[in-house]
Amino acid sequence: MKYSILFLFIAVFAFSCGGGEQSATEEGSTATAPKKEAEAPKAKAPASTGEVVEITLTGNDQMQYDQVYLKVKAGSKVKLTLKHVGSMAATVMGHNFVLLKKGTNMATFAQEAVAAKDTDYVPADSDAVIANTKMLGGGEEVTIEFDAPAKGTYDYLCSFPGHYGVMKGKLVVE
Repeated sequence: MKYSILFLFIAVFAFSCGGGEQSATEEGSTATAPKKEAEAPKAKAPASTGEVVEITLTGNDQMQYDQVYLKVKAGSKVKLTLKHVGSMAATVMGHNFVLLKKGTNMATFAQEAVAAKDTDYVPADSDAVIANTKMLGGGEEVTIEFDAPAKGTYDYLCSFPGHYGVMKGKLVVE
């Protein structure tokens, strides 16, 4: 009897902790559920037309981006569309995309961002930002363009208060 209960407990634990990865295809890019930071990046280069790389990134009411690794070529023009696929207002569950320069401490930046409500939680005087979108509410979307930085790996995050801990990812520039 003891072994049956132990086996049942292990089985329930294994099933509740497993999985986690979902995929969907949208405009030729693969969307995956957020991965643990220790996992190796499995970035897929989005479809590119000429020198412009188009990326669609979504955020939802569960504080998740649909992609945690984005991949582009150095020197390319990046056309990033951020879509808030949830239904909550920007004042409650707003999302943005903020690409940070290498070496920027994400936690420090996020703390400074909390005080920047008037500028969509992106400090106006910060020199740590490469590119960013405005803050979006449910059902909204915005497109920005920026030049891909030099080769390397760059952090991006949502700077709405409290979101950066789970809404973050890496831009891999090859």
